[in-house]
Amino acid sequence: MTTSTGAPPLSLPLEPGIARPLALELAATEYDRYTDQLRALSPADWSKQTDCPAWDVRAMVAHSLGMAEMSASVLETARQMRAASKRQGDGEQIDALTAVQVDKHLHREPAELIRRFAEVGPRATRGRRRTPSFARKRNMPGDQLIGESRERWRLGFLVDVCYTRDVWMHRMDIAKATDRDPVLTADHDGVLVADIVREWASRHGQACSLTLTGPAGGTWTWGGGGPSYELDAVEFCRMLSGRASGEGLLKTQVPF
Repeated sequence: MTTSTGAPPLSLPLEPGIARPLALELAATEYDRYTDQLRALSPADWSKQTDCPAWDVRAMVAHSLGMAEMSASVLETARQMRAASKRQGDGEQIDALTAVQVDKHLHREPAELIRRFAEVGPRATRGRRRTPSFARKRNMPGDQLIGESRERWRLGFLVDVCYTRDVWMHRMDIAKATDRDPVLTADHDGVLVADIVREWASRHGQACSLTLTGPAGGTWTWGGGGPSYELDAVEFCRMLSGRASGEGLLKTQVPF
């Protein structure tokens, strides 16, 4: 994929950059791939450290299960948000929320975590599909910390885009932690990465060219005379998520 147009500036409140039917298709596939990845793990893999300092693989899966449960049920969303508000203090809401999710499921054995995630994945997709248009167009309460900036999002950005990015990035985290190659294809991962690239270019707003290698990669150009970058597509996303250090425009963070 190659483009030669300047990236439009980021527009806030942030809205989805992927059409909803495709976004839901990507979500369903990503839940399936995450389940398949979990089934392939060895007993020793579950205690391996991930790039998220507080989480080994087991804790990361506990979070992913809790987030999928929240996506599947309005009542579960309300329960988790209430629990998170009680423990948030002066910290970020997302940190309190993920702690609630990990605490709920960390005691479970790997086989049960896998079984529960396999069951909730399809329900999470259905729950996201049921989110009505009027709700998706509303601003989320509060703001979100991305890098050193705070910004407002539409609920649709969270439901259609960020929930899938979160599962996808954790699938990459687990692959790295366990030294296993993740399943990557152009028609799924490539679409997710292309949307991340689009948003990254809008966030920094400068001329540059980018070549991402691997099955999820592509080539993009915005304007002329800017820096050129070439790197693996997954490593690019790790940099933008804050998991790895990037130089220049690669320091620009994107929410996952």
